[in-house]
Amino acid sequence: MTTIPYLSLAIWIPILGGLLVLATGPDTNARMARMAALLTAILGFAVTIPLYVGFDAGTAAMQFSEMHSWIKHFNINYHLGIDGISLWFVLLNSFMTVIVVVAGWDSIRSRVAQYMAAFLIMSGLMNGIFSALDGVLFYIFFEASLIPLYLIIGVWGGANRVYAAFKFFLFTLAGSLLLLLALIYLYNTTGSFEILDWHKTPLAMGVQTLMFFAFLVAFGVKVPMWPIHTWLPDAHVEAPTGGSVILAAIALKLGAYGFVRFALPIVPDACREYSWFVIGLSLIAVVYIGFVALAQTDMKKLVAYSSVSHMGFVTLGFFMFNELGIEGALIQMISHGFISGAMFLCIGVLYDRMHSRQITDYGGVVNTMPKFAAFFMLFAMANAGLPGTSGFVGEFTVILGAMKVNFGIAFLAATTLILGAAYTLWMYKRVVFGEVANEKVAGLADINRREFFFLAVLALCVLAMGLYPFPFTEVMHASVSNLLESANSVKIPL
Repeated sequence: MTTIPYLSLAIWIPILGGLLVLATGPDTNARMARMAALLTAILGFAVTIPLYVGFDAGTAAMQFSEMHSWIKHFNINYHLGIDGISLWFVLLNSFMTVIVVVAGWDSIRSRVAQYMAAFLIMSGLMNGIFSALDGVLFYIFFEASLIPLYLIIGVWGGANRVYAAFKFFLFTLAGSLLLLLALIYLYNTTGSFEILDWHKTPLAMGVQTLMFFAFLVAFGVKVPMWPIHTWLPDAHVEAPTGGSVILAAIALKLGAYGFVRFALPIVPDACREYSWFVIGLSLIAVVYIGFVALAQTDMKKLVAYSSVSHMGFVTLGFFMFNELGIEGALIQMISHGFISGAMFLCIGVLYDRMHSRQITDYGGVVNTMPKFAAFFMLFAMANAGLPGTSGFVGEFTVILGAMKVNFGIAFLAATTLILGAAYTLWMYKRVVFGEVANEKVAGLADINRREFFFLAVLALCVLAMGLYPFPFTEVMHASVSNLLESANSVKIPL
């Protein structure tokens, strides 16, 4: 076992680096703040690479574990570890932090140090969520991650940023209080805050039912599931580009991760009993929200509703209770991180030049920004689920998993391939194709080297995952099989 605490480094390097960036002070030192943030983000990502290189895909056991006593009286520990489910989310989070720092290099001109520090601190906190194996530690990271994102939306957002920030904070905080009650009950039952101990604890069906709905609300708000998704479009529209990228690429994954770490293994009987309810909500998200996206006139709001629809696939896959469904959902989470992040970055590139997100303000962009149009086309196709891109792999696998359970569910889920193409390509056609719409579009400059870099990197990720998903899936198999054994076992005490 390695003696280097890679998980602690992945958590604390961004947090401590963020505090150092804050210490650079006012905007007169903005260049120093940007350089310090970039170096910290790169270092934070670098220390996560050994997690994949040294990962043993043949076991479902937690790896790179760290255990230190924290609050002995309540048996609370600083306990970290990752399995094949959480590994990729630590990597994805640290990777996207680098992208966001690069993307905000020129577009953020005020309070630069605070902006960069907020993303770095949030990156460390989110790595803590994905690697925490103690319930209290998980909850602290889970709640603390709200603060930097709340500030990012509320300080650097648009005209209605305060309303959007409060709505985001209140929705997610209310759900988290139910999670806290569930964690306290589990502690009183087991005398431990160890999440792995909770996985083995038998619970009466009535208790499982109450805890299932507590988990459903707490994590469903984060996903977000219909009908508690209404905070997301407001948050995306008002957030700065970097905030939208991290919100879509990482923050939405926290709720889905909660389902596989808490709900499925701790209350498996209730999950099976009420799977029809979650499947119904997921299908509404996939189909109905797809039609809602089709009607949007704001590019950011369209992609925000698209995220709700695509995350519906994730919750649908989890509650199929088969390997294809769960692995497809996990792949979809990773893919959505790349694609949605890229879509919001493309919209940000246009907004930096035109200061408008309205589709009607554009037209003929390909005539003045051909390089940008090529990248935007790739990401639009991936968002629509084009084979050969990462967007296809997860959706297709979930549909296969659903087919094993019920043809009708699979058929409804497959409509997202049609709806996704409809709203994404309809937006792309109106923004990019045709004659130059106005003088502002005629004066647009194509992407610069910095913008080309982060769009090219994400394009490579989307294509690599779409053409050769094996490196992404091989580490999941053992952990997913172990999760299914737990989810399919009866845990009602005799």
